[in-house]
Amino acid sequence: MKNILNIDDIMKIIPHRYPFLLIDRVEIISNGKNGIGYKNVTMNEHFFQGHFPNMPIMPGVLIIEALAQVGAVVLLSEEKYKGRTPYFAGINKVRFKRKVVPGDILKMEIEIIKVRNSIGIGKGSAFVDKQIAAEGEFLFAIE
Repeated sequence: MKNILNIDDIMKIIPHRYPFLLIDRVEIISNGKNGIGYKNVTMNEHFFQGHFPNMPIMPGVLIIEALAQVGAVVLLSEEKYKGRTPYFAGINKVRFKRKVVPGDILKMEIEIIKVRNSIGIGKGSAFVDKQIAAEGEFLFAIE
């Protein structure tokens, strides 16, 4: 698998599509273990129409979903999981530290901590301009 995945590559790995595909690029650092994802946050995002329209802020739940999508791509970069489907199974220790607004580039760093049978555990952090915006732990069920 190549190290930098564009949107077309990402759509071959995970089933998400607009408006629920929330990542634009993923760099695989180590197959199945580490990666960095990017989301260009623009005013065109559909969620800004109703989420604080006069003061647009990216909903925290979508930041967490974007982190989980990067985690799914990283997990599925492992050859033995290729072609399988990851499901979001749980979140723990999630914290929001900073607002994410139009014009920001959300950088998401993911580490897959453990995979046993069909359950994966990862942790991730989202950054804007080197400041942490959100962090948490994720559970994945792999089918």
